[in-house]
Amino acid sequence: MPTAELKPFLLYCTLINYLILLIWFAAFTGAHDFVYRLHTRWFALPVEKFDAIHYGGMAIYKIGVLLFNLAPLLALCMLF
Repeated sequence: MPTAELKPFLLYCTLINYLILLIWFAAFTGAHDFVYRLHTRWFALPVEKFDAIHYGGMAIYKIGVLLFNLAPLLALCMLF
């Protein structure tokens, strides 16, 4: 894939992934009790552990977006 096509691709990937992260955060904060009740149907989790799992998941997802989408995009922008 030529670099001319790679830059917009990485930009759209970054934007879509951050949109997913924002939706996850909004759902987690806005509907916390509903999501917690939904998950405790299948798993016995205390609220603190549930919050820690989601917080850790969001952190790992954000690091992945930075590492695999934003860093290569910035590198391409610096080179060309």
